[in-house]
This record gives sequence, C-alpha cells and structure tokens, in this order.
Amino acid sequence: SPLIGNRLLLKDVHESFEEHWRKAAEEREDIQYAGEKDFETLLMHGKDLLTAWYNKLPEDNFRVLAIEEAFRFTLPNLPVPIIGAIDLIEEDESGAIIVTDWKTSGRAFSADEVDNNMQLTIYQMATKANGYADREILLKFDALIKTKTPKFEPYWTVRSEIDERRVTKKILQVWDGITKRVFVPNDTSWKCKGCAYKNACDEWFLGGET
Repeated sequence: SPLIGNRLLLKDVHESFEEHWRKAAEEREDIQYAGEKDFETLLMHGKDLLTAWYNKLPEDNFRVLAIEEAFRFTLPNLPVPIIGAIDLIEEDESGAIIVTDWKTSGRAFSADEVDNNMQLTIYQMATKANGYADREILLKFDALIKTKTPKFEPYWTVRSEIDERRVTKKILQVWDGITKRVFVPNDTSWKCKGCAYKNACDEWFLGGET
C-alpha cells in the first residue's frame, strides 16, 4: 500500500543522520579517510548536503509506492534475468509513475549524461515489466552534489521505445561476449582504485596471457 506521512523538520533529519553515521562509522579503524577528511568533517559535510536537499525539496502530493524496490525481469533470447533495485517509486496526481535514483556526485550532471543514462532506461523497462506498462513513466536523478557549497539538484528525463531497444541490444551483445569469455577491462574508470579485482586485472595486463 502507498506510504503516507508528515514531512520531518530539518533538525530531525540531521539527528537521524548523525545517529546512523555514528553507529556505522565512529571509532572504526578499518575506515580510511581521504586527505584531511575524518569522521567529524564528513559528519558536518553530510549535514550540509542534507540541508541543501531539504531546502530545495519541493512540496508535492506524490504518493510513495515503494522504497528500495527489488526487481527482476527477462528479455527475449537472454537466458538470465535482469535484476536490481529502484530507490524510489512514486505516483503523481495524474497517475504517472515517477522513478527516482538517488545519486551523490562531485559535480553537476549534464543533460546528455542524464538523457543517455542506461541505468534509468533499465529502470523504466523494469517498471513496465512489473505492472506499470500502461502508465506514463517519468525518470529522475535526485543528486546531492559534493561541491564546496553543497547542492541538491533533481534531473528529470524520459525514455522512448527506441531507447529501450538500444539498451536491449547492448545487453544481448554483452551476454554474447560473456558466453565467449570476452572480458575487456575498463582500466580508465574512477572505480579502479578501490576495485576488488584490481590486482588480478593488473596481473592480467602484465602477464603473457592474451
């Protein structure tokens, strides 16, 4: 059933965040902070980000249908399912479905990045496959932007049937490569530094194996 409730005060949002942050990270020796950051500076930065979000959050009458909603759907000629989870699904006054993905970023997103984002296209496909094929579907990123002055920006977009076809063809091509054991390392990604496979990847590059 849809979730309803009253909007929290900013003080309550800050208190909830601090409680969870302290439980998760305080006095954790296994957490390595970058540069001059530490537990307290990130606590304050988190509160600043939440303040930016709270002050720009629109007053709307959207009904919350699901939070962190797991999905699973299949595609023709693909023997494995597509699985994932959507951060937030809402319904507006007209009956349109609003699918939101929460993001943090060190910079603002461009319109092209949002309009061409494959993740949101897959979320639309999942939403259609799980009971909302007859509804208008609106997609958006709600982004906390970690600039010197923290910002919150919502980025709205839509997808066409052609967008879905393009993603489907990409997925099928990736699966074809997997079955043929074609794995191309993405060694220019910002994720490389903390990747669990970095050592194996480096060994593969330096080894004689092709």
